[in-house]
Amino acid sequence: MRRLPSRLVQHAGLALALALAALPAGAAPAPALPVITVMVDNAKVMRLPEKTQTVIVGNPIIADVTPQKNGVVVLTGKSFGSTNLIALDAGGALIAETTIRVEASQASVVTVQRGPDERNSYSCTPNCQPAVQLGDSSKYFGEVSGQADARRKLATGGGAEGAAGMGH
Repeated sequence: MRRLPSRLVQHAGLALALALAALPAGAAPAPALPVITVMVDNAKVMRLPEKTQTVIVGNPIIADVTPQKNGVVVLTGKSFGSTNLIALDAGGALIAETTIRVEASQASVVTVQRGPDERNSYSCTPNCQPAVQLGDSSKYFGEVSGQADARRKLATGGGAEGAAGMGH
């Protein structure tokens, strides 16, 4: 017996879940919406049901969908929480609906809590470096984000104005 790659099984499960969500209203009791989980600041590729013309994300602050060719979309986790994704056909009829859950990646993140109000996050892959996460203390978040923005400006030709933010 040949074992299917886990990504293929995952996508097949998604297709089945989306197909079940598209059953007519009187066919069966409404099942719980299928759930797609994506990590914040990460992307996931998924295929929409055939004949999808419109894709709606309930709360684009939590997740974003970027259409690609052939019914493929890139789902990007933007902030922690849950929202929904709706697929409509050309006539505006519901084809499928699913829940999108955006979670924090804990694989390489170390969180340092200093008292009730100061939280700093570090990415340890393998050496620990500052890596802001939603929920970090405002001062730490601002300092680390400011450095990252200044570095990005330098890399994209922002020149002296970018260096000013890095204390040069």
